[in-house]
Amino acid sequence: MTKPSGIRLAKRLDEVGFSDIVQIRNKVMEMRAEGLQVHALHGGEPYFETPEAIKYAAVKALVENYTHYAPSSGVLPLRKALVEKLAAKNGINATTDEVIATVGGSQGLYAGFQSVLDPGDDALIFSPYWTPIADLVTGTQARPLSVPTSTARRNGIRKTLEQFSTPKTRAIYYNTPQNPSGLVFTRAEAEEVASFARERDLIVIADEAYEDLVYEGEHVSIASLPGMAERTITCFTFSKTYAMTGWRAGYAVAKEPFMTALKKIVLYSTNGVNTFVQQAMIHALKTTEVEIAAYREDYRKRRDLLVGVLNEVGLKCDPPAGAFYAFPNVEKIHKNSRTAAQILLEKAYIATIPGSVFGAQGEGHLRFGYAITIKEIEDCGEALRKFLG
Repeated sequence: MTKPSGIRLAKRLDEVGFSDIVQIRNKVMEMRAEGLQVHALHGGEPYFETPEAIKYAAVKALVENYTHYAPSSGVLPLRKALVEKLAAKNGINATTDEVIATVGGSQGLYAGFQSVLDPGDDALIFSPYWTPIADLVTGTQARPLSVPTSTARRNGIRKTLEQFSTPKTRAIYYNTPQNPSGLVFTRAEAEEVASFARERDLIVIADEAYEDLVYEGEHVSIASLPGMAERTITCFTFSKTYAMTGWRAGYAVAKEPFMTALKKIVLYSTNGVNTFVQQAMIHALKTTEVEIAAYREDYRKRRDLLVGVLNEVGLKCDPPAGAFYAFPNVEKIHKNSRTAAQILLEKAYIATIPGSVFGAQGEGHLRFGYAITIKEIEDCGEALRKFLG
């Protein structure tokens, strides 16, 4: 008889799960392999390919032998370019020692939470939230505390944060524009979060992945507000603005003592970003605001088209102020968002993401991604009309 093995995983991984979005993506691939036409609104990457000039910058770097070890924090020309961008666009004043290149925005967020949370700590998370965030917090053996964003906007940001905070609260996850709702916090709301953080001596992990996709209002980097640079770790990605999802290119900005911690985590996990990718990042940062604005307007057209269809078929949806997702109420289909998503996929061949995977506050909703072609949105609209009309 074989003796039971004592091999086990680290206990801190017990509560960390896999992304529901990945599972849905796999299901769509299976259906398409069977020859079914699936309207894919479940994704979260730009509708356009990485611009040619950025790709050629990477190819040129390979030809010129940018293939060796680089400083784990990023090459100096990249960090200089990031410092200039942060000052010009975000109002964040930093030195080259206060920025670090990361393997996508995800590594920056992972490093941020790992840097500041200890077992037993609590972290406030505006909800609904991007699915991995709760797991990133749980992976530090801290506890994620969901703060209903709609309640906070209705009753007051500060009042709501006070309500959900505990004596063990150490950090706030602050994402604007938000995934999945497309909500954009106003400057006044950012100032309320900042005031609360300063008063309670909390650290803010800011996620600005969709900074260039704001249709109504303005994008405000919370680290630019008085007294916030020294208590904020701000994470960015090249994925959304420059259609570089597969490149895994991102960066973070923070002051000490946070930057030393970020450097350690990057050093001992990936030892930095691919050297030739960093050359492409430098080139991407040269993209003009006119070009970025043109992409934003293309997204706005897609947003308006999709939101119009959703409201037409009875799935109430306010136009999202940012990002590239619509988050309608779908209780007309089913009160349970997982069931609603399954019904839409199996009956109308429309792939979406259940709102419940974004936290309890997402229940009753589905996330529709509109970073696809106009034709794909129109085809989805026809499928929705046929199914719900």
